[in-house]
Amino acid sequence: MPKYHDQLDVVLRALADPTRRAVVERLAKSPAVVSELAAPFSMALPSLMQHLRVLEDAGVVTSQKHGRVRTVSLRPGALDVLHLWLGEQRTPAEHQADRLGLHLTRTTPKGT
Repeated sequence: MPKYHDQLDVVLRALADPTRRAVVERLAKSPAVVSELAAPFSMALPSLMQHLRVLEDAGVVTSQKHGRVRTVSLRPGALDVLHLWLGEQRTPAEHQADRLGLHLTRTTPKGT
């Protein structure tokens, strides 16, 4: 089993919640202050802070506090582990599709 599977599990658990996925989607555009991140959600600020903590513990986001304002950013490369894993899963499926295409080419009568 590749070394990154432990990190993959942590990231997948963090992204399992729709609120956290929405936060990541928003942060993919640019860093944001917590109050801006909280605006679209109908939840108390402490609840959103808990979601941010899960993402930060998973290494998906980072935050910095300047005075009373906390800015949250997507951590560069944080989702690379997902890309690696998905690439490994895609390859067997692509091979199966290639074999099916070859089989259909060989068995389909000409002119149909």
